[in-house]
Amino acid sequence: MATAEHAISSHPGHRSYRGIWSWIFTVDHKKIGVLYGITAVCFFLIGGIEALLIRSQLMVPNGTVVSPDAYNELFTMHGTTMIFLALMPLSVAFFNIVVPLQIGARDVAFPRLNAFSYWVFLFGGLLLNASFLFGGAPNAGWFGYANLTEVPFNHASHGIDFWVLGLQVLGVSSMAGAFNFLVTIVNARAPGMTFMRMPLFTWMTLVTSLLLILAFPVLTVGLIELMFDRLFGTNFFNPAAGAEPILWQHFFWLFGHPEVYILILPAMGIISDVLPTFSRKPLFGYPVVAYSGVAIAFMAWGVWAHHMFTAGLGPVADAVFATTTMLIAVPTGIKIFNWIGTLWGGSINFKTPLLFALGFIAMFIIGGLSGVMLASPPADWLENDTYFVVAHIHYVLFGGTIFGLFAGIYYWFPKISGRMLNETLGRIHFWMMLIGMNLTFAGMHVLGMDGMPRRIYTYPPNMGWDFWNFVATIGAFVIAASMLVFIYNFFTSVRNGKPAGNDPWDGRTLEWSIPSPPPHYNFATIPVVHTRDPFWAQKYGDTGHGSVKMAPAPIAGGAHDAEDGHGQQAEEHLDIPMPNESYYPIIAAAGLALALGGLIVGLPPGQVPDFPPSWVTFLGVGLLFYGIFGWGFEPAMGETE
Repeated sequence: MATAEHAISSHPGHRSYRGIWSWIFTVDHKKIGVLYGITAVCFFLIGGIEALLIRSQLMVPNGTVVSPDAYNELFTMHGTTMIFLALMPLSVAFFNIVVPLQIGARDVAFPRLNAFSYWVFLFGGLLLNASFLFGGAPNAGWFGYANLTEVPFNHASHGIDFWVLGLQVLGVSSMAGAFNFLVTIVNARAPGMTFMRMPLFTWMTLVTSLLLILAFPVLTVGLIELMFDRLFGTNFFNPAAGAEPILWQHFFWLFGHPEVYILILPAMGIISDVLPTFSRKPLFGYPVVAYSGVAIAFMAWGVWAHHMFTAGLGPVADAVFATTTMLIAVPTGIKIFNWIGTLWGGSINFKTPLLFALGFIAMFIIGGLSGVMLASPPADWLENDTYFVVAHIHYVLFGGTIFGLFAGIYYWFPKISGRMLNETLGRIHFWMMLIGMNLTFAGMHVLGMDGMPRRIYTYPPNMGWDFWNFVATIGAFVIAASMLVFIYNFFTSVRNGKPAGNDPWDGRTLEWSIPSPPPHYNFATIPVVHTRDPFWAQKYGDTGHGSVKMAPAPIAGGAHDAEDGHGQQAEEHLDIPMPNESYYPIIAAAGLALALGGLIVGLPPGQVPDFPPSWVTFLGVGLLFYGIFGWGFEPAMGETE
């Protein structure tokens, strides 16, 4: 008996590939989300290996694990990889997989642009890491401060050039994805799903997309100017020519501090969806939680110069940015109190997703409190460029973002794969990661207050820093061991995990109303939404208390329950046109990466390129235009019978 998915693929004009080609040419948002997730986790592991090498070097005084030059490359690539290649794209993986399902859509607004965004991300990450194979990786820090990046001071390799060009390619990916999700959320919501009925994860996706659209152009301008300085002999940041290197700091941190919230807001959205499910009660203060996310995004633009208190901006600027930095803690604190209010009095089910959510709240509070300390200019003068700042940012981004993302992985893995992750291994993973994280970063507060500078590759034995560095290194290896537990859990569960069913967590939102994994078309019939938690209300009635379960109503999307087989005949003859798979996005993405990477192929470091540039650039431009041209004339949908 043919299924709806087979019926769709048999339509005349609908291309269908099999095997690996179905993944390479896919425009299905769910498959693209999986590709984003797997790629981001791979880069996360690379960044973790770089961190282990850093910690191994600092485990004891006068370490000799790596050379000073290699250490500079490692801490530069560790920060760059974790922020741009791991945390951001892992959030985008959830945007892709979850948001269309939560808003009752069959796909994102621009499926081919979505595929293009992924392949640009992949090729940009490869271009960035190719620096290891071509004379040396970037070595000026993930922040790229001028004049450390200028040719007179950094001309021994193309590492900085790879960094500049790779980040520009990644910026194209981020902008394409952000516009796509913004349009999808605004235009593709199911009937009746007003903004104040959207799940909080979708809300935070909307806010994050707006931040990306506004923030990345700022960094792009700075990167273009730095590229012109290095490759074409201009002097935007060269102090020898009368330029102001501090201009780069303004460019970078005007992007960089909204970027912190770009990284944390998706995790906040995940937590806001996980807590109501496992406490079996609605989110406490839903409108306040939603609007506090908007407030964070708005206020994020007024705090960037707290990274520059020691740059000499003057007392007025310091006072203003200290005030705005402390004020932005208010909407963040509101979210925390609302999360605690959601748990209060609930029927709490301590499954692994909830454990990671609780870990997020606890660790993020610690990171937030140390952030308020750094918001005070007198304190920052003492703590700036010490390991206290390293501890702060890792409690925010590791204890916050990473714990939040793992809460999402354990929460939505059953929906994505149709199987459950092993609960025992999940708990082991959580406790090992929580213990390892605190072993690694808690002592760094002490190191920072004791004066240990950041970015030093070794230290003498008489400074009193030996113990906490040793403990931090042990903690880093505990984190690495916890990741091995997760990887084992992931692969064994994909193959032999317990079948999840449609609704393993007794969920509240629309994604739990359809089969696991979802069909290609998501919803056989677009649902009509009448309440904030539509699937919960459908299961338990309009009261939403869940005290007495009603007889199952027809599934909101018209899809059948995977366990009882109802609705199979109704789906047999569905006629739902879906977007064609396409190879043009990957061609265009490869062309973009080659066009920029070709600028430095065969070019001696520190030398201005000749014209015309290398054949690689011409090949890349040709592929880019071919991909865009074919993409523009390709039929949007498979024809129906």
